[in-house]
Amino acid sequence: MFVVTGAPGAGKTTLLDAAAAQGLRIGREAARAVIQVQTAIDGPALQWRDPARFAELMLDRDIQTHEALSAVAGPALCDRGIPDLVAYGRIMGLEETGHFARAAALYRYNPIVFFAPPWREIYADDAERTEGWEHAQRIYGPMRDAYEELGYRIVELPKVPVGGRLSFMMDVIAHA
Repeated sequence: MFVVTGAPGAGKTTLLDAAAAQGLRIGREAARAVIQVQTAIDGPALQWRDPARFAELMLDRDIQTHEALSAVAGPALCDRGIPDLVAYGRIMGLEETGHFARAAALYRYNPIVFFAPPWREIYADDAERTEGWEHAQRIYGPMRDAYEELGYRIVELPKVPVGGRLSFMMDVIAHA
């Protein structure tokens, strides 16, 4: 199970949709799902209302995704992973974050992690991504740092059209 993570708006979802069309199993991004549900019910667990509660719901979803994808043999891709929460806790200045690191140690992914760098030409805000281009640039470094500290090897995705990105990623997976 490989993680595809990186800057918001850097083409991860498009890449994962293309991988799914090729038959790969995909674990969808927890943050987007939590935002959609919490917005629909006007719930309190939104990043701009209660970042700690938002993080807890993301952690729960990420663990469920990890367990579901681990239960079936063969390659799978996760749209972000539990180590993203280690970085999120730091970026947001959350008080209780030790359990994010413990979860990241317990629920491991393939040692190779694909990182989508900030890419201004394709960045766009949407209903769930409202933080802006500056935020995408600011969080990229701390996210890479968290994965490296947890022992992962970063493979940066090239800034090329989705077909080329998918070919690059599949080649790395085939040789992992």
